[in-house]
Amino acid sequence: MEVRMQQPVKVVVEHNLATAVKEILEHEHLNRPFIVLDRFLLTTPAVIELTQVLADAGIEAQTYADIIPDPPAQLIDQGGQAMAAFKADSIIAIGGGSSLDSAKGINIVASLGGSITDYLTSETAIHGLKPLISVPTTAGTGSEMSNALVVTDEATNQKQAILSDNILSDYALLIPELTVSLPVKQTIASGLDAFAHAAEGYLSNLSTPMADAIAEKIMFLLYNYLPGAVKDGSNVENRQRVLVAASLAGWLLNQSGTIVAHSTAHILGAKYHLVHGEAVSYALPGVLDLIAPVKPKKVKEIGKILGASFKGDETPAEIAEITVKAYLHFRDELVGLHPFADYKLERNELLQNADAIVNERFAGNTPVTLTHDVMVNLLEHFG
Repeated sequence: MEVRMQQPVKVVVEHNLATAVKEILEHEHLNRPFIVLDRFLLTTPAVIELTQVLADAGIEAQTYADIIPDPPAQLIDQGGQAMAAFKADSIIAIGGGSSLDSAKGINIVASLGGSITDYLTSETAIHGLKPLISVPTTAGTGSEMSNALVVTDEATNQKQAILSDNILSDYALLIPELTVSLPVKQTIASGLDAFAHAAEGYLSNLSTPMADAIAEKIMFLLYNYLPGAVKDGSNVENRQRVLVAASLAGWLLNQSGTIVAHSTAHILGAKYHLVHGEAVSYALPGVLDLIAPVKPKKVKEIGKILGASFKGDETPAEIAEITVKAYLHFRDELVGLHPFADYKLERNELLQNADAIVNERFAGNTPVTLTHDVMVNLLEHFG
Protein backbone atom coordinates (compact mmCIF):
# COMPACT_ATOMS: atom_id res chain seq x y z
CA MET A 1 0.00 0.00 0.00
CA GLU A 2 1.36 3.39 -1.00
CA VAL A 3 0.38 6.32 1.21
CA ARG A 4 0.08 9.40 -0.98
CA MET A 5 -0.84 12.08 1.56
CA GLN A 6 1.48 12.71 4.48
CA GLN A 7 3.04 15.80 6.02
CA PRO A 8 5.78 15.21 8.61
CA VAL A 9 7.11 18.79 8.63
CA LYS A 10 6.15 20.78 11.72
CA VAL A 11 4.78 24.14 10.54
CA VAL A 12 5.04 27.22 12.74
CA VAL A 13 3.54 30.58 11.71
CA GLU A 14 5.03 33.38 13.79
CA HIS A 15 5.96 37.04 13.57
CA ASN A 16 9.41 37.25 15.22
CA LEU A 17 12.34 35.29 13.82
CA ALA A 18 14.63 35.40 16.85
CA THR A 19 12.04 34.38 19.41
CA ALA A 20 10.62 31.58 17.26
CA VAL A 21 14.04 30.06 16.39
CA LYS A 22 15.18 30.22 20.02
CA GLU A 23 12.02 28.45 21.19
CA ILE A 24 12.41 25.68 18.59
CA LEU A 25 16.08 25.11 19.47
CA GLU A 26 15.32 24.99 23.19
CA HIS A 27 12.35 22.68 22.63
CA GLU A 28 14.56 20.28 20.65
CA HIS A 29 17.54 20.64 23.05
CA LEU A 30 19.79 21.97 20.28
CA ASN A 31 22.54 24.50 20.97
CA ARG A 32 24.98 24.48 18.05
CA PRO A 33 23.17 25.51 14.86
CA PHE A 34 24.81 26.12 11.49
CA ILE A 35 22.98 29.01 9.78
CA VAL A 36 22.82 29.04 5.95
CA LEU A 37 21.80 32.24 4.16
CA ASP A 38 22.93 34.72 1.52
CA ARG A 39 25.25 37.57 2.48
CA PHE A 40 22.61 40.28 2.09
CA LEU A 41 20.53 38.82 4.93
CA LEU A 42 23.40 39.20 7.38
CA THR A 43 22.71 42.92 7.52
CA THR A 44 18.94 42.73 8.01
CA PRO A 45 17.52 43.66 11.44
CA ALA A 46 15.78 40.29 11.88
CA VAL A 47 18.98 38.27 11.36
CA ILE A 48 21.06 40.65 13.47
CA GLU A 49 18.53 40.23 16.27
CA LEU A 50 18.57 36.44 15.82
CA THR A 51 22.33 36.14 16.23
CA GLN A 52 22.24 38.38 19.31
CA VAL A 53 19.36 36.49 20.94
CA LEU A 54 21.08 33.15 20.35
CA ALA A 55 24.35 34.46 21.79
CA ASP A 56 22.55 35.84 24.84
CA ALA A 57 20.96 32.43 25.38
CA GLY A 58 24.35 30.69 25.28
CA ILE A 59 23.62 29.09 21.90
CA GLU A 60 26.76 29.06 19.74
CA ALA A 61 25.97 29.50 16.06
CA GLN A 62 28.05 29.71 12.91
CA THR A 63 26.89 31.33 9.68
CA TYR A 64 27.60 30.31 6.11
CA ALA A 65 26.64 33.27 3.92
CA ASP A 66 28.05 32.34 0.51
CA ILE A 67 24.75 31.25 -1.05
CA ILE A 68 24.04 32.52 -4.57
CA PRO A 69 21.17 31.87 -7.02
CA ASP A 70 21.29 28.49 -8.76
CA PRO A 71 23.89 27.24 -6.25
CA PRO A 72 26.64 25.10 -7.81
CA ALA A 73 27.67 21.79 -6.28
CA GLN A 74 31.04 23.16 -5.19
CA LEU A 75 29.38 25.81 -3.00
CA ILE A 76 27.25 23.15 -1.30
CA ASP A 77 30.25 20.90 -0.76
CA GLN A 78 32.19 23.75 0.86
CA GLY A 79 29.24 24.48 3.14
CA GLY A 80 29.01 20.83 4.13
CA GLN A 81 32.68 20.73 5.03
CA ALA A 82 32.32 23.91 7.12
CA MET A 83 29.28 22.52 8.92
CA ALA A 84 31.09 19.26 9.71
CA ALA A 85 34.14 21.14 11.00
CA PHE A 86 31.91 23.24 13.27
CA LYS A 87 30.35 20.03 14.65
CA ALA A 88 26.87 21.49 14.34
CA ASP A 89 23.94 19.69 15.94
CA SER A 90 21.39 21.38 13.66
CA ILE A 91 21.05 23.57 10.59
CA ILE A 92 18.94 26.68 10.02
CA ALA A 93 18.19 27.84 6.46
CA ILE A 94 17.03 31.42 5.93
CA GLY A 95 16.25 32.81 2.50
CA GLY A 96 14.76 31.89 -0.85
CA GLY A 97 14.80 28.55 -2.60
CA SER A 98 18.53 28.67 -3.25
CA SER A 99 19.33 29.00 0.46
CA LEU A 100 16.80 26.38 1.54
CA ASP A 101 17.89 23.88 -1.12
CA SER A 102 21.55 24.54 -0.36
CA ALA A 103 20.98 23.85 3.33
CA LYS A 104 19.49 20.45 2.49
CA GLY A 105 22.55 19.63 0.41
CA ILE A 106 24.95 20.99 3.02
CA ASN A 107 23.25 18.81 5.63
CA ILE A 108 23.81 15.75 3.43
CA VAL A 109 27.49 16.46 2.82
CA ALA A 110 28.17 17.37 6.47
CA SER A 111 26.44 14.24 7.76
CA LEU A 112 27.51 11.68 5.15
CA GLY A 113 30.61 13.08 3.44
CA GLY A 114 31.57 13.14 -0.22
CA SER A 115 30.15 15.60 -2.73
CA ILE A 116 26.50 16.49 -3.22
CA THR A 117 26.80 15.17 -6.78
CA ASP A 118 27.41 11.71 -5.33
CA TYR A 119 23.79 11.69 -4.21
CA LEU A 120 22.25 12.59 -7.55
CA THR A 121 22.26 8.88 -8.36
CA SER A 122 22.40 7.48 -4.83
CA GLU A 123 19.39 9.03 -3.12
CA THR A 124 18.79 5.88 -1.04
CA ALA A 125 22.09 6.53 0.73
CA ILE A 126 20.67 9.67 2.39
CA HIS A 127 19.91 9.12 6.07
CA GLY A 128 20.74 10.30 9.58
CA LEU A 129 20.76 14.05 8.86
CA LYS A 130 20.81 16.83 11.45
CA PRO A 131 17.55 18.62 12.33
CA LEU A 132 16.70 21.29 9.77
CA ILE A 133 14.74 24.50 10.43
CA SER A 134 13.76 26.22 7.18
CA VAL A 135 12.73 29.89 7.16
CA PRO A 136 11.60 31.16 3.74
CA THR A 137 12.03 34.84 2.91
CA THR A 138 10.29 34.44 -0.45
CA ALA A 139 6.89 32.93 -1.13
CA GLY A 140 7.34 30.64 -4.09
CA THR A 141 9.61 27.62 -4.08
CA GLY A 142 7.99 25.87 -1.11
CA SER A 143 11.37 24.27 -0.42
CA GLU A 144 10.67 24.50 3.29
CA MET A 145 8.00 21.82 2.80
CA SER A 146 9.23 19.80 -0.16
CA ASN A 147 11.35 16.67 -0.30
CA ALA A 148 13.46 18.01 -3.15
CA LEU A 149 16.60 20.03 -3.62
CA VAL A 150 17.87 21.41 -6.91
CA VAL A 151 21.59 21.86 -7.51
CA THR A 152 23.49 23.04 -10.57
CA ASP A 153 25.91 20.33 -11.72
CA GLU A 154 28.94 22.22 -13.00
CA ALA A 155 30.03 19.25 -15.14
CA THR A 156 26.88 19.42 -17.26
CA ASN A 157 25.70 22.98 -16.48
CA GLN A 158 22.27 21.53 -15.78
CA LYS A 159 19.98 21.78 -12.80
CA GLN A 160 19.70 18.37 -11.17
CA ALA A 161 17.21 17.31 -8.52
CA ILE A 162 17.56 15.06 -5.49
CA LEU A 163 14.33 13.64 -4.07
CA SER A 164 14.22 12.05 -0.64
CA ASP A 165 11.83 12.21 2.30
CA ASN A 166 14.95 12.14 4.48
CA ILE A 167 15.84 15.69 3.44
CA LEU A 168 12.52 17.18 4.57
CA SER A 169 12.73 20.07 7.01
CA ASP A 170 11.95 19.23 10.61
CA TYR A 171 10.40 22.67 10.99
CA ALA A 172 9.04 25.15 8.47
CA LEU A 173 9.00 28.54 10.17
CA LEU A 174 6.74 30.99 8.32
CA ILE A 175 7.20 34.64 9.22
CA PRO A 176 5.37 36.89 6.74
CA GLU A 177 7.26 39.98 7.91
CA LEU A 178 10.42 38.52 6.36
CA THR A 179 8.78 38.75 2.92
CA VAL A 180 7.63 42.37 3.27
CA SER A 181 10.87 43.78 1.86
CA LEU A 182 10.91 41.39 -1.09
CA PRO A 183 11.20 43.46 -4.29
CA VAL A 184 8.25 43.53 -6.65
CA LYS A 185 9.99 41.50 -9.37
CA GLN A 186 10.83 38.71 -6.92
CA THR A 187 7.36 38.81 -5.41
CA ILE A 188 5.91 38.27 -8.88
CA ALA A 189 8.32 35.50 -9.91
CA SER A 190 8.07 33.56 -6.66
CA GLY A 191 4.29 33.84 -6.43
CA LEU A 192 3.82 32.67 -10.01
CA ASP A 193 6.19 29.77 -9.31
CA ALA A 194 3.91 28.68 -6.47
CA PHE A 195 0.88 28.95 -8.77
CA ALA A 196 2.65 26.73 -11.29
CA HIS A 197 3.42 24.17 -8.57
CA ALA A 198 -0.31 23.94 -7.86
CA ALA A 199 -1.47 23.94 -11.47
CA GLU A 200 1.10 21.38 -12.57
CA GLY A 201 0.48 19.13 -9.57
CA TYR A 202 -3.24 19.35 -10.32
CA LEU A 203 -2.65 18.15 -13.90
CA SER A 204 0.06 15.60 -13.06
CA ASN A 205 -0.20 11.84 -13.55
CA LEU A 206 0.55 11.60 -9.81
CA SER A 207 -2.41 13.72 -8.70
CA THR A 208 -4.95 12.38 -6.21
CA PRO A 209 -8.34 13.70 -5.01
CA MET A 210 -6.82 14.82 -1.70
CA ALA A 211 -3.91 16.60 -3.38
CA ASP A 212 -6.26 18.17 -5.92
CA ALA A 213 -8.25 19.85 -3.14
CA ILE A 214 -5.03 21.40 -1.81
CA ALA A 215 -4.03 22.51 -5.32
CA GLU A 216 -7.37 24.23 -5.86
CA LYS A 217 -7.03 26.16 -2.60
CA ILE A 218 -3.46 27.22 -3.42
CA MET A 219 -4.53 28.61 -6.80
CA PHE A 220 -7.49 30.38 -5.16
CA LEU A 221 -5.27 32.03 -2.54
CA LEU A 222 -2.70 33.19 -5.10
CA TYR A 223 -5.31 34.51 -7.52
CA ASN A 224 -6.93 36.52 -4.73
CA TYR A 225 -3.90 37.70 -2.73
CA LEU A 226 -0.79 37.75 -4.95
CA PRO A 227 -1.88 40.88 -6.88
CA GLY A 228 -2.37 42.68 -3.55
CA ALA A 229 1.06 41.59 -2.31
CA VAL A 230 2.58 42.96 -5.51
CA LYS A 231 0.67 46.25 -5.27
CA ASP A 232 1.39 46.82 -1.57
CA GLY A 233 4.28 44.74 -0.28
CA SER A 234 3.84 46.09 3.26
CA ASN A 235 0.42 44.46 3.64
CA VAL A 236 1.20 41.63 6.09
CA GLU A 237 -2.16 39.89 5.57
CA ASN A 238 -1.57 39.56 1.82
CA ARG A 239 2.02 38.47 2.44
CA GLN A 240 0.93 35.82 4.93
CA ARG A 241 -1.75 34.42 2.62
CA VAL A 242 0.74 34.17 -0.24
CA LEU A 243 3.41 32.64 2.01
CA VAL A 244 0.99 30.00 3.29
CA ALA A 245 -0.10 29.21 -0.27
CA ALA A 246 3.52 28.82 -1.37
CA SER A 247 4.28 26.47 1.53
CA LEU A 248 1.20 24.39 0.77
CA ALA A 249 2.45 24.25 -2.83
CA GLY A 250 5.78 22.94 -1.56
CA TRP A 251 3.93 20.20 0.29
CA LEU A 252 1.96 19.46 -2.87
CA LEU A 253 5.23 18.81 -4.70
CA ASN A 254 5.77 15.79 -2.45
CA GLN A 255 2.37 14.40 -3.43
CA SER A 256 1.90 15.22 -7.12
CA GLY A 257 5.20 16.56 -8.42
CA THR A 258 5.43 18.90 -11.38
CA ILE A 259 5.15 18.37 -15.11
CA VAL A 260 6.65 19.71 -18.32
CA ALA A 261 6.38 23.44 -17.48
CA HIS A 262 8.90 22.92 -14.69
CA SER A 263 11.01 20.66 -16.92
CA THR A 264 11.18 23.51 -19.41
CA ALA A 265 12.17 25.98 -16.70
CA HIS A 266 14.88 23.67 -15.35
CA ILE A 267 16.53 23.21 -18.75
CA LEU A 268 16.17 26.76 -20.06
CA GLY A 269 16.83 28.37 -16.69
CA ALA A 270 20.17 26.64 -16.21
CA LYS A 271 21.30 27.33 -19.78
CA TYR A 272 20.10 30.92 -20.24
CA HIS A 273 19.84 32.08 -16.62
CA LEU A 274 16.11 32.72 -16.79
CA VAL A 275 14.47 33.52 -13.46
CA HIS A 276 12.87 30.22 -12.47
CA GLY A 277 9.41 31.51 -11.53
CA GLU A 278 9.26 33.56 -14.70
CA ALA A 279 10.30 30.61 -16.85
CA VAL A 280 7.55 28.31 -15.55
CA SER A 281 5.04 31.13 -16.06
CA TYR A 282 6.07 31.58 -19.68
CA ALA A 283 5.71 27.82 -20.20
CA LEU A 284 2.35 27.31 -18.48
CA PRO A 285 -0.03 28.69 -21.16
CA GLY A 286 1.25 26.23 -23.75
CA VAL A 287 1.07 23.40 -21.23
CA LEU A 288 -2.57 24.20 -20.40
CA ASP A 289 -3.36 24.12 -24.11
CA LEU A 290 -1.51 20.81 -24.51
CA ILE A 291 -3.29 19.06 -21.64
CA ALA A 292 -6.84 20.34 -22.19
CA PRO A 293 -7.76 17.52 -24.63
CA VAL A 294 -7.00 14.84 -22.02
CA LYS A 295 -8.01 16.70 -18.84
CA PRO A 296 -10.63 19.25 -19.93
CA LYS A 297 -12.46 19.25 -16.57
CA LYS A 298 -9.34 20.13 -14.64
CA VAL A 299 -8.22 22.79 -17.10
CA LYS A 300 -11.73 24.23 -16.91
CA GLU A 301 -11.56 24.26 -13.10
CA ILE A 302 -8.31 26.23 -13.28
CA GLY A 303 -10.08 28.69 -15.55
CA LYS A 304 -12.94 29.08 -13.05
CA ILE A 305 -10.48 29.73 -10.21
CA LEU A 306 -8.96 32.43 -12.42
CA GLY A 307 -12.33 34.12 -12.85
CA ALA A 308 -13.26 32.76 -16.28
CA SER A 309 -16.85 32.05 -17.26
CA PHE A 310 -18.01 28.95 -19.14
CA LYS A 311 -21.38 28.18 -20.75
CA GLY A 312 -20.97 24.44 -20.26
CA ASP A 313 -20.84 23.20 -23.84
CA GLU A 314 -17.27 24.18 -24.70
CA THR A 315 -14.97 21.82 -26.56
CA PRO A 316 -11.59 21.02 -24.98
CA ALA A 317 -9.98 23.47 -27.41
CA GLU A 318 -12.39 26.21 -26.35
CA ILE A 319 -11.82 25.39 -22.66
CA ALA A 320 -8.08 25.75 -23.25
CA GLU A 321 -8.53 29.08 -25.04
CA ILE A 322 -10.70 30.53 -22.25
CA THR A 323 -8.45 29.26 -19.46
CA VAL A 324 -5.23 30.44 -21.11
CA LYS A 325 -6.78 33.87 -21.65
CA ALA A 326 -7.74 34.02 -17.96
CA TYR A 327 -4.26 32.93 -16.88
CA LEU A 328 -2.58 35.53 -19.09
CA HIS A 329 -4.86 38.22 -17.59
CA PHE A 330 -3.84 37.10 -14.10
CA ARG A 331 -0.13 36.75 -14.96
CA ASP A 332 0.41 39.82 -17.12
CA GLU A 333 -2.20 42.34 -15.98
CA LEU A 334 -3.18 41.58 -12.38
CA VAL A 335 0.27 40.41 -11.24
CA GLY A 336 2.41 42.17 -13.85
CA LEU A 337 5.00 39.71 -15.19
CA HIS A 338 7.31 41.38 -17.71
CA PRO A 339 7.31 40.07 -21.32
CA PHE A 340 9.58 37.18 -22.26
CA ALA A 341 10.87 39.34 -25.11
CA ASP A 342 12.88 41.26 -22.50
CA TYR A 343 15.30 38.33 -22.36
CA LYS A 344 16.15 38.88 -26.05
CA LEU A 345 16.52 35.17 -26.81
CA GLU A 346 16.07 33.94 -30.36
CA ARG A 347 13.25 31.44 -30.80
CA ASN A 348 15.49 29.11 -32.82
CA GLU A 349 17.86 28.97 -29.85
CA LEU A 350 15.06 27.77 -27.58
CA LEU A 351 14.00 25.05 -30.02
CA GLN A 352 17.38 23.37 -29.72
CA ASN A 353 16.44 22.29 -26.19
CA ALA A 354 13.39 20.22 -27.12
CA ASP A 355 14.93 16.80 -26.56
CA ALA A 356 16.61 17.78 -23.30
CA ILE A 357 13.24 18.90 -21.91
CA VAL A 358 11.49 15.70 -23.05
CA ASN A 359 14.09 13.70 -21.10
CA GLU A 360 14.10 15.92 -17.99
CA ARG A 361 13.27 14.11 -14.75
CA PHE A 362 9.78 15.50 -14.13
CA ALA A 363 8.55 15.55 -17.73
CA GLY A 364 7.26 11.97 -17.37
CA ASN A 365 4.56 13.17 -14.95
CA THR A 366 2.85 14.98 -17.84
CA PRO A 367 -0.44 13.28 -18.85
CA VAL A 368 0.43 13.59 -22.55
CA THR A 369 3.13 11.70 -24.42
CA LEU A 370 5.97 14.15 -24.99
CA THR A 371 7.86 13.89 -28.26
CA HIS A 372 10.36 16.12 -30.01
CA ASP A 373 7.60 17.64 -32.16
CA VAL A 374 5.29 18.24 -29.18
CA MET A 375 8.08 19.98 -27.33
CA VAL A 376 9.02 22.10 -30.33
CA ASN A 377 5.40 23.29 -30.48
CA LEU A 378 5.47 24.15 -26.76
CA LEU A 379 8.68 26.11 -27.20
CA GLU A 380 7.18 27.94 -30.18
CA HIS A 381 4.53 29.25 -27.76
CA PHE A 382 6.87 29.82 -24.81
CA GLY A 383 6.46 33.35 -23.49
